[in-house]
Amino acid sequence: MTDEWSAGKLDLDGYLARIGYTGPGEPSESTLAALHRAHLASIPFENLDIMLGRPVVVDLESIQAKLVDARRGGYCYEHGQLFGAALERLGFDVERLLARVVPDGEPMRPRTHLTLRVRTGSRAWLADVGFGSSPPGPLELRGPRSGGPQELDGWVYEVVRDDGDGTWKLRELQGSEWVTLYRLEDQLVYHADVVMSNHFTSTHPDSWFTRQPILVRRFPDSVHSVVGRAYTITRPGHLKERRTLTDDEFASALAGIFGLTFTEPELATLIAAPTVP
Repeated sequence: MTDEWSAGKLDLDGYLARIGYTGPGEPSESTLAALHRAHLASIPFENLDIMLGRPVVVDLESIQAKLVDARRGGYCYEHGQLFGAALERLGFDVERLLARVVPDGEPMRPRTHLTLRVRTGSRAWLADVGFGSSPPGPLELRGPRSGGPQELDGWVYEVVRDDGDGTWKLRELQGSEWVTLYRLEDQLVYHADVVMSNHFTSTHPDSWFTRQPILVRRFPDSVHSVVGRAYTITRPGHLKERRTLTDDEFASALAGIFGLTFTEPELATLIAAPTVP
């Protein structure tokens, strides 16, 4: 049996140290939830290699060198593969799935988001640590809470069938409105599919990630995001605080909020990166 996702190459102890996890290791629902929370709290979402003119490389060894050894962040293809490999090494049943990030009523977009379906016994979970403003824990796809609203730490989600085409929608209750975050396709995914999706996401001029710096980190009570120079703090109920960062504030946020360290030349390049109004 081939190791399609190279999970055998993961330094599991190094990964667990990176996320500060010292809890149980059995493949249970509680372990999955605890790992999910620890990963989100420790490894930020970011696209800064693209802003630095570097390729985003999505083989597991490169991801591990960046997110674990160099203590950087990444985006969905990096987070999803790293988390998925760790779960497999711990004995979980993991499937990688690709999704389309497209709101209701808009033209269909490419499959540019990697997420995971994880099984524990008779239950199945959407475990997504790479969406940026990812849910704070796994969401049930099959189990007592599946098919209806699921509340996690004051945030409310649901995973529902899309109309007519066999896909699923992840929706979030934002204020009083249900907003579709992405459409999940139940199709077998290979690593080659991730390589192709990542190429579009990291290089195409229509990709949001090639246009400006994007960083997100989830804290226990809030989600902090920077898009260009727009800094937003979002709390449960989608209460938002927004302001525009100066260059100095942007540089401080990289280290202070997102826990990222760069050389002076790298920092100068990031400060000079384009932003979209």
